[in-house]
Amino acid sequence: MSKVIITVVGKDTVGIIARVCTYLAQMNVNVMDISQTIVQEYFNMMMIADMEKASGTFEEISEGLENLGQEIGVAVKCQREEIFLKMHRI
Repeated sequence: MSKVIITVVGKDTVGIIARVCTYLAQMNVNVMDISQTIVQEYFNMMMIADMEKASGTFEEISEGLENLGQEIGVAVKCQREEIFLKMHRI
């Protein structure tokens, strides 16, 4: 399995989850787990997704997510699971 960690942070607006999940579905990326919270007016979401059957490379999908985030006014980051785990193990 090729897991990635996707984080989304920004001012809360209608449709953030829908837009991100629609993009991932179009790229054939399977969302395995999702957690989101809103603190006052700020949206925070973390997703674990499987890119094993993705219709694009990690770089293409990561860039597409960043571009989508700019369109909807949030910061979207995508990291490979192994990199994420090593960064947060320290």
